[in-house]
Amino acid sequence: MPSSRNRRFAIACATMGMALLTAGASAASAPVWSLLPMPAVVKPAGSGTVDIRDGAGVAVRGTSDAATAAVVDNFLQRVASVRGLRLRKAANGEPAAVTFDVRPDAAVVGEEGYAIAVGERGIVITARTARGAFYGSVTVWQLLTQPGWTRGAEAHVPYGDIEDHPLFAWRGLLLDSSRHYQSADEIKRLIDWMSLDKLNVLVWHITDDQGWRLPVPDYPELSTKGACRDAVGNDSEVSGGRTKPYCKVYTAAEIGDIVRYAAERYVEIVPEIDLPGHSQAAIAAYPWLGVTGRRPPVWTDWGVSPWLLNPNAKTLRFVDDVMAETMRLFPSRHISIGGDEADKQQWNASPEVNAQMKALKLASMDELQGWFMHQVATYLVEHGRTPVGWDDEVAAGVALPKSQVVMSWHGDHDERVALAALRQGHDVVMTPQESLYFDHLQSGNPDEWAGPPPEVTLHQAYDTQVVPPGASADEAKHIVGVQAGLWSEQMLTFAHTQHAAFPRIAALAERGWSPTGSHDWNGFLARLPAEIGRYRALGIAFADSAFAPTFEVSREADGAFRVALANQVRAGDIRYTTDATEPVATSEAYTQPLTLPAGSIVRAATFAPDGGALAAVRSMSLDESTLWSRAGSALETCSGEPPSRLQGAASAQGPSPVYAVEIGNACWMWPAANLQGARRVVVTAEKLPWRYGDEARDAAVRTAGGADGAIEIHANRCDGPRLATLPLGHALSAAGPVRREARLGAPVAAAVRALCVFATGDPRQGQWAIGKLSFQK
Repeated sequence: MPSSRNRRFAIACATMGMALLTAGASAASAPVWSLLPMPAVVKPAGSGTVDIRDGAGVAVRGTSDAATAAVVDNFLQRVASVRGLRLRKAANGEPAAVTFDVRPDAAVVGEEGYAIAVGERGIVITARTARGAFYGSVTVWQLLTQPGWTRGAEAHVPYGDIEDHPLFAWRGLLLDSSRHYQSADEIKRLIDWMSLDKLNVLVWHITDDQGWRLPVPDYPELSTKGACRDAVGNDSEVSGGRTKPYCKVYTAAEIGDIVRYAAERYVEIVPEIDLPGHSQAAIAAYPWLGVTGRRPPVWTDWGVSPWLLNPNAKTLRFVDDVMAETMRLFPSRHISIGGDEADKQQWNASPEVNAQMKALKLASMDELQGWFMHQVATYLVEHGRTPVGWDDEVAAGVALPKSQVVMSWHGDHDERVALAALRQGHDVVMTPQESLYFDHLQSGNPDEWAGPPPEVTLHQAYDTQVVPPGASADEAKHIVGVQAGLWSEQMLTFAHTQHAAFPRIAALAERGWSPTGSHDWNGFLARLPAEIGRYRALGIAFADSAFAPTFEVSREADGAFRVALANQVRAGDIRYTTDATEPVATSEAYTQPLTLPAGSIVRAATFAPDGGALAAVRSMSLDESTLWSRAGSALETCSGEPPSRLQGAASAQGPSPVYAVEIGNACWMWPAANLQGARRVVVTAEKLPWRYGDEARDAAVRTAGGADGAIEIHANRCDGPRLATLPLGHALSAAGPVRREARLGAPVAAAVRALCVFATGDPRQGQWAIGKLSFQK
């Protein structure tokens, strides 16, 4: 038992340095450990600490296997690089500050379980396997990086015990490398980081309509043709220019290196070869794989392509060959075969495919897809692998191969599709787009990065429903995990990937690892600042959207400005300044709305209780233009649908602009516009390339007023009096923003309480987006 009095004892002195482990009395209140994901059982002792200095020893007991030795090496490197403490391997019999006790009969739960005892013997990690020891080492690393830690300083770990094991076996992240490519080194960094949140599956989406990235020696044109698309829009920024195609493919050596690196961190790489849809790139390489006989280009659009594989015997031989190479490159137990978003229009129009469907005595093209997927799944099962795929055919009422693990992304209607998959007898991974598609926007902040709607906030991710309503206890046992998606249509760079994944990945981790009974949003928020501090120390470019200060500005009767500050999660300390300095952790704390004179500039940032920054500085200028101007991101769509955020052309003056626009409907509303007396209007806008495939059918084409290629501004409603027309001319897509201004026919009247702003013309010839709308007297 820990002593109630301060006492110190020396661990061995070695030529490499001296390590002291201290058992000191802690504060009267029980220590709080900021751990994430929350362990299954946490028992702080209430007094006593283990204090670890540079040079402290780390020992291994119970095993001498190479896997455990690698876990210890990884731990030593992580503590040195992040915490700045250079721990060393202790000699046999030497007291150690940290001990790994790995024994097959250890009293822990499962292969991934572990226990930690912090007490007079130092920190002891107990596990049955190297895998469990790895997860225990992650938790100890977190114990060494509690709020307020200083790099290189002595660590003070309060006494206590932890017993831990995961809720789900599958704690996954999907990475799309087809739409936009990440280098092998970038993928390894992501694997390292996700493993520190105890995630253990990376579904690698490596083929799609926009690029085939998997090398298959028997089909070389998959790499020479299927991996290359025209550099449309922002793709030219990373391809080297508009005339240089976007060509990316991984080598077998790179894949092998990634797989090995992941295995050392207990992450299974599950390759995804999407079939029979999302195959336009493959058909572009080998047209006989399709049903039309024509060679399409590798797709430059996003969305759902109609180019499906021909479900005949020749295609199945191709698929078998691809699967054989996939199994050679990836030792994973699981292989994903997709099965989602298969637009059947080409199959429906093909006499050959219709004849095949009838010959097989199938009632629909959905059943034909089910038959095709059964053939692929059977091949994998015969070779000792477990097929994985999406839930689309379950949603269509078709049975999937019995052996298939189902990734359920249709989260609407209380997870009815996941429930149907469970009742078909499948193991199910919950990955609802509504709360776990991390490519989606994470806030409505003015500076939010590009992404599709609707928002997937940190809170929504944390509250993901992991058991469908109506599932029995036996059915719920077949929910094997949770998974987030990083679909990369709008994630051009690895910086964007990081922004999308972190810190929402922490919410995913807790849903996947921690017991259901510990689910506590406020507790998660209290522990998150420490994790954000770790992200910062690891060099992760995380998003601060959840904590970013937002400004609500209004005008008082005396001409002063009223400013209310908030953030999405209503947590953290918002500090502000009005004296042209940057706010710091000791600046004035925001407690109530501010009243400030015109000409003021408010700067605000959010801080954790230990002074660590949770959100970067945002600022707001308070003058006439504040009320008479709106960024496009602050306008509403005319339909009421949530807008996409689309990235504009790269700017030489700073980051690329990001626009809020409903795809196919270039129309915005400014409600509650108080612009009485305004005489001029200035608009900045950009014509973005159309890349939205199947959304073309719903595009809104406007030719009002006889002006093609103009911005029109109307009073109160879109069919209300026209206040201004700003011709846009023959602007080129992806050429950057243009500025247009016009004098209004008459000053804005008091009766104008709202504005409708739209671009005329056909958005499929270039999607106009508003950057800023400003009025002047």
